Amino acid sequence: MNEVIEMQDVWKTYQNGTHALQGVSVKIDRNEFVYVVGPSGAGKSTFMKLIYREEVPTKGQISVNGFNIGKLKQRKIPYVRRNIGVIFQDFRLLPTLSAYENVAFAMEVIESPKRQMKKRVMEVLELVGLKSKAARLPAQLSGGEQQRIAIARAIVNSPAVIIADEPTGNLDPETSWGIMQLLDEINFRGTTIVMATHNKEIVNTMRKRVIAIEHGNIVRDQQRGEYGYDF
Repeated sequence: MNEVIEMQDVWKTYQNGTHALQGVSVKIDRNEFVYVVGPSGAGKSTFMKLIYREEVPTKGQISVNGFNIGKLKQRKIPYVRRNIGVIFQDFRLLPTLSAYENVAFAMEVIESPKRQMKKRVMEVLELVGLKSKAARLPAQLSGGEQQRIAIARAIVNSPAVIIADEPTGNLDPETSWGIMQLLDEINFRGTTIVMATHNKEIVNTMRKRVIAIEHGNIVRDQQRGEYGYDF
């Protein structure tokens, strides 16, 4: 089985009656890099939240790393999330912890051995180019550096999948390209990446697969390398 994420006829209806997703079926293979695009309110965030089990489908089936997300028992959720790293637009770093401690926290949650933790945290800080700033608090870092720490935290447990929800949304263009090159490197090393974005330039320069969502439906699924996507 090569697919790491599969949705079959997935519907998500919120209590206010909003149909966020309507009959969505899609497969995402291991090691793919996929952009999820569409206007605000199209259903992108719901699509992402369903993958890391922040939401559950109203109808249909979602499989992530072989687990049926919708029928997952509560005690199994932390185990499944070990294999899913999440990166947010607003970084969500813990302000009173250093860069090192923010990354290490993700390993503490799954009770990794202390010796293994120190080695691995320094490895990922080096990968994101911030080993020298391990002791700094988030407030002492630029926006781009904070996002790099958030990426280090997302990858420190070697997840099979990274969900990136507008990871460049709060960053200037030059910093955004640095973040994209970093995500590209992580994908090259074997991690599946699903990234929601409004950034047309990134999508059309770094050619990947594009899934376009409008009104809760997938309206286009464009394979990697096809001509640029018109938003």
